[in-house]
Amino acid sequence: MRRYMMPIILFLTDMLCLCVAAWLAILLRFSDGSAGYDTYISIFFVNLPIYLLCFAVFFYAFRLYSRVWKYAGIKEMLCIVGANLCGAFLYGGLRYAFGGLLSASKAPLPRSLLVMFLFLNIGFIAATRLFARWAAYQVEKGDKENDTVFKRVLIVGAGDAGNIILRDLRQRDHRKVVGFIDDDPLKQKQILNGIPVLGTRNDIPRVVEDKNIKEVIIAIPSMEIEQLSELAELCSAAGPDVSVKILPSFFTTIDAANVNYQSLRPLQIEDLLNRDPVKLDMATFGKYLQDKVVLVTGAGGSIGSEICRQVMKRDPKQLILLGRGEGSIYEINRELQAEAKKDQVIPYIMNIANQEGMEEVFKTYRPQIVFHAAAHKHVPLMEYQPREAVENNVQGSFYTADPAGRYGVERFVLISTDKAVNPTSVMGATKRLTEKLGQALNKKYPNTKFMAVRFGNVLGSRGSVVPLFKKQIAAGGPVTVTDPKMTRYFMTIPEASQLVIEVGSLGNGGEVFVLEMGEPVKIVDLARNMIKLSGYVPDKDIMIKFTGLRPGEKMYEELMTAEEGTEATSRKKIRKAILADEDPDVLRAQYNELVGLREEDEIIAQMKKMIPTYTPNHFKV
Repeated sequence: MRRYMMPIILFLTDMLCLCVAAWLAILLRFSDGSAGYDTYISIFFVNLPIYLLCFAVFFYAFRLYSRVWKYAGIKEMLCIVGANLCGAFLYGGLRYAFGGLLSASKAPLPRSLLVMFLFLNIGFIAATRLFARWAAYQVEKGDKENDTVFKRVLIVGAGDAGNIILRDLRQRDHRKVVGFIDDDPLKQKQILNGIPVLGTRNDIPRVVEDKNIKEVIIAIPSMEIEQLSELAELCSAAGPDVSVKILPSFFTTIDAANVNYQSLRPLQIEDLLNRDPVKLDMATFGKYLQDKVVLVTGAGGSIGSEICRQVMKRDPKQLILLGRGEGSIYEINRELQAEAKKDQVIPYIMNIANQEGMEEVFKTYRPQIVFHAAAHKHVPLMEYQPREAVENNVQGSFYTADPAGRYGVERFVLISTDKAVNPTSVMGATKRLTEKLGQALNKKYPNTKFMAVRFGNVLGSRGSVVPLFKKQIAAGGPVTVTDPKMTRYFMTIPEASQLVIEVGSLGNGGEVFVLEMGEPVKIVDLARNMIKLSGYVPDKDIMIKFTGLRPGEKMYEELMTAEEGTEATSRKKIRKAILADEDPDVLRAQYNELVGLREEDEIIAQMKKMIPTYTPNHFKV
């Protein structure tokens, strides 16, 4: 009932405002006591139906009674002005043309009186809408106060984005914005939209404590990544009960008007890495996947499953999800089947070390593009089982790559690692051997473009340090770090997966690509930031324990050897390693000898022979 009554109430209120505005305009115009007051009051009463009708027509034309005034803004105010302006012109025109017919008096309508009509009309009607908005806000505020406790919010950034989020919070959310933080000296101690600017970024810890802040929102889309990282770290350390939200990185390149509270996301560890996220041109470089049969090995893993998601966005003819773990393949298959065409996605449980099985896969489905992500990747575990590492990573890769060449695959992309550079681990050595196999097979099968891509540690992938740190923090610590000097390159799962797909479009065969990943990150700094991000104080609430290097680990990782060097590609952040040519016959003989070995020492010795830069850090603990 309330929904239908509100337009009627507003209409009757507007008609009353028109009458009051006309009477007040005449009173003010003839306040000197002249006889004009009586004349025009009588004219007004005679003209009242026509006067009200002129405005009512345009009030409905401008849809003043179908708008939600609770969210009224500049556009709604302009509609009020436009409707009154048109109504005033219509009434003034009729009065000028038919003045004698509209009343007994032929007295002309003073233009000043018409202008006063207009401004008073606009003022009164705008005031009713502002009152309606204020009343709706007070009712909603009262409901919220009865239903829940407000979360006290501090907005960092008193610019356009911050003010838009403020307005959105006032209208939609059970939150109370207490103040702004901004480094602009001109904004200090100012009041914006009723909210004070409480200081600069250095005042955040004090303001959080003094004002009992429970949520900090970083609303500065134009901030540089280094400054954002510093600010994010400062906010994350504001207190154990304070949540921090931030605008996603893509808002740095769009109009701030698109921002709202739903645009925000929780502060993540990537925000504390102090490097620009890698942005790849997937719209251009993913076109080669359209209407193709694509095979992804290791499709259930962290990288493999994300590659599958990216491939599906390019509408392949068919996508084969190959992996040895039925649970992980089931999950990614169920996810992709939700929007896939009939028979577009094929789950396939298979171990890549099964030669006959892999032969059957290529014979049956004839894939045109292969992304080879299947591999054992845990460094210390593979030191204990070098034979398994060779069978899966080297032999399994050969059983995947060789039929790819024989069955005419167009592009074969191997996912490699920075641990393949000057390897000290069994895992790194096996991945370097797979790179060599790709180079050799590229000569043997010139119609197939074999290529590899190296990248560093992937945040959040299975077996990586981030999930381990999260579990250790949740358990109350300690967080275990091997050495205070240890550094690693990091990237996110989407970055790594998109890089793999883009490299597939760049290669001409035989290349190993590397990504410019910025400066390496100290693992101990990563641990401290994750502890802060969880609301704790490092070495006070959560201790950090140094455990020493594990089998196969290096203190520092590299993306290329000193002998290799790199060449630029057509993509700014992607470079190509300069590698020595591989003799297919020599490498095949060495490979045959390697896969025939069973003893651990013999396997290590053979890999050293095949990779001169391999320096085993092979010890047991």
